[in-house]
Amino acid sequence: MSFPIKAVVFDWAGTMVDFGCVAPVEALIAAFAAEGVALDAAVARLDMGRAKRDHVWALLTHPSVNAAWVAAKGAAPATADQERIFAALDSLMRGAAERHSKLIPGAAELAADLRSKGVRLGSCTGYSRSMMAGILGAAAEQGYAPDVVVCAGETPSGRPSPLMLWKVLVELNVWPAGACVKVDDAEVGIEEGRAAGCWTVGVAASGNGVGLGLAEFGALPPAERDARVAAASVALKAAGADYVVDTVADLAPVLREIADRIAAGERPGG
Repeated sequence: MSFPIKAVVFDWAGTMVDFGCVAPVEALIAAFAAEGVALDAAVARLDMGRAKRDHVWALLTHPSVNAAWVAAKGAAPATADQERIFAALDSLMRGAAERHSKLIPGAAELAADLRSKGVRLGSCTGYSRSMMAGILGAAAEQGYAPDVVVCAGETPSGRPSPLMLWKVLVELNVWPAGACVKVDDAEVGIEEGRAAGCWTVGVAASGNGVGLGLAEFGALPPAERDARVAAASVALKAAGADYVVDTVADLAPVLREIADRIAAGERPGG
């Protein structure tokens, strides 16, 4: 009997690569610093997972950033400012993404296991195609190369709309969406999966919610580490995740449970 899950669609940073989702924060802080505006890392993470053009605008309209911008520039930010920062962000993101392109432990093994079951592998991301250029080759060298990659800007709307995820499923030629799983570390990615009609699994420890690189995360006192992972899990569940795991290394048992539920006729979100 074929495995009931037809496809698993993964996010990238914080989910399959870049433990802690560090690269985009570094790039955003640098892009705003070039404009004379200090960007707090916690604020930079608020809209993580959105297309980077949308993310830039969300930051420009955040009260603290908007106030700092007006203080530095003497006027409120405009669309031209958004486009200038986004243009500068491209090269900054490419550099940061390449520096943080190491696969999260267990990612390659999970991908191989899913392929052995005949499951198609897809991915979508808030990164543009050019921002992904270095990551794709680095990930492939480490053993992870999804069948389809859809990037921000390749559909009319980005997350939380389901369009990128639907485009992945179309290109994979898999349906129904209820036989597919979306795995993401950001709440907006979980919202995307729910809107598409897929099962959703949040990734807490390695993702944006905790926001620490692997070494920093491992160095935390156990109680603080547990508290930070628990808070990230609560946020992902509040966004509608059917399940939450620490990292993709913990995903296989959850996928087996989802497969059993699909085989029993259950639908996501139930």
